[in-house]
Amino acid sequence: MRQRQNTTETFDEEQQFRQPWVWLPLLIITIGLIGMFVYGLYLQLYLGQPWGDRPMTDSGLIITAILSSLLMGGTVWLFYVLKLITRVDAEGVHVRFFPLTRKRIPFENITSCQARTYRPIREYGGWGIRFSRKGMAYNVHGDTGVQLTFKQGKPLLIGSQKPEKLAAVINKYLSQPTSN
Repeated sequence: MRQRQNTTETFDEEQQFRQPWVWLPLLIITIGLIGMFVYGLYLQLYLGQPWGDRPMTDSGLIITAILSSLLMGGTVWLFYVLKLITRVDAEGVHVRFFPLTRKRIPFENITSCQARTYRPIREYGGWGIRFSRKGMAYNVHGDTGVQLTFKQGKPLLIGSQKPEKLAAVINKYLSQPTSN
């Protein structure tokens, strides 16, 4: 494995989905759905009145309520724990979208690196792990990041709240000679 010489500089950044415009609709939908099933369960099981025009059986309603609540609760949990973790060290650029995926990009594969402002919705269709004609993007919020260009394949955009610093550290490694 070829190592970069002389540089011991690192970069670490961790970002999470904490924007109100993400959380407000998610929580409203989750609370509304769970509230609707609580009302239906109360009406049908406690008061003995069928819930809806075509009511489910009691066991069907219970199972549907539990599964729907688990699905929505799991979605809320996933958005809460999702993190974009970016690290640059002597081994390369490490990008992790915890708990879904991780990627290590050796410097030998990178031809250029540039901090830039981008349009998340127009260029990549939003935030998260995104694929488009322009390449791939890992982003959580904002409109700044670092564009990596490779010897082979499409570019990768890594969203960052500190794009100039991230690009500077990567470019410092790219400008250094390698040793075997």
